[in-house]
Amino acid sequence: MLKQRLVFTGHIAGFGTTAGVRLVVGRWMTSPFGAFADVMVQTRDDERILLAPNARVADFVASTYNFDRIELGAVTTELSARRLTVNAPGLTVALDIGGPAPLDRLLRLVPARLAIQPWWLRAIDPVASRIVRGVHTAGSAGNGRREYYGVTRTRHITGVRGSFAGTGLGGVSPLLPPVGFGFSSAPPTPQIVAVSTTIDMPASAEV
Repeated sequence: MLKQRLVFTGHIAGFGTTAGVRLVVGRWMTSPFGAFADVMVQTRDDERILLAPNARVADFVASTYNFDRIELGAVTTELSARRLTVNAPGLTVALDIGGPAPLDRLLRLVPARLAIQPWWLRAIDPVASRIVRGVHTAGSAGNGRREYYGVTRTRHITGVRGSFAGTGLGGVSPLLPPVGFGFSSAPPTPQIVAVSTTIDMPASAEV
């Protein structure tokens, strides 16, 4: 049976902190839910927390990935050439953005329309997972879903300032150990990527 295909286009920022908190920020400019942002947090004790702007987004994200707890509330982001700021329940953080991250030049060699195609992302997944530890471009998500990450650009995150749950995050550090929300982690090197995420839903699923 034909599946429903959902596409989310925007940015993902993945980074660790010297306080031991690891974060993955999704900033989606176009999606089936309109423009929104969400944050996946993994604490030093490996509690996985979703910060989502409303119940509809939270239900979808939590049925695609794995979390121990969900917090609802306003999630706002501002992105410029040199900075990303994020405010979410219990979280305030500003990220400094630097120059091209590893593989950016290689990514730019792939035509943008090809780089986001699920068939292409399935084909290159074995190579991608060997080049960048813990990273996959295609895989199985929750509730019978298939997911594909098509990255077209990537830049370094060079600094972090902020706090989560009343505790300072410290500085930026590698995203290690990998986060455990789904089949793929963000790269160990702190970075922000331009990405199109495609999710194939089972034919009977509702959004």
